[in-house]
Amino acid sequence: MNRSATDPANAGRDASGVRRPLPLTAVLAIVLVLGAALAVADQATKNWAESALPLGRSQPLLGEILQLHLLYNSGAAWGMGAGATPVVTCLQLLICVGVLVFAVRAVRSPWWALSLGLIIGGALGNIHDRLLRPPGPFRGEVVDFLQLPNWPVFNVADMGVVGGAILLVLLSVIGVPSDPSRPADAADRRPAPTDQEHGA
Repeated sequence: MNRSATDPANAGRDASGVRRPLPLTAVLAIVLVLGAALAVADQATKNWAESALPLGRSQPLLGEILQLHLLYNSGAAWGMGAGATPVVTCLQLLICVGVLVFAVRAVRSPWWALSLGLIIGGALGNIHDRLLRPPGPFRGEVVDFLQLPNWPVFNVADMGVVGGAILLVLLSVIGVPSDPSRPADAADRRPAPTDQEHGA
């Protein structure tokens, strides 16, 4: 038996040492389950904030580092684009569709699936607010309640989107492919020539 096949260091890798890609079902499971869990957690924390926090007044959570500050955002990220809620909502819906299409077509890496799950979960959390919260569909205001020093008030959904985007950038910078079966340079996957191939 080939020892490399039983070596724990080679778990999840094929005979040439290249990490095997995840099946599509596993990728979708990671993206959708993580996305749904994040969206549910986002809505649960928003409902708690609305019931427990006074509007517009800061309360310390971790001293001055992290405070609770309930407000409603009718614009895009960090309050920009107030009054353009229908446009923002449509853009976020398109982002969710784009993420799913990208996951189906090009993602077979667990790390990339994780990052996309964070992004889609965060987007869905804020889309829920824009569609179902007052003053009405496509005009709903997003609930924000977390505040850092010198930083706009945000929520759990925002944390998911930003965290997923940072992870995507990091994966790209360190060269982790979205699909391990299709590296950028296929030549890197070729096994080293043997002595016989050199004519030895």
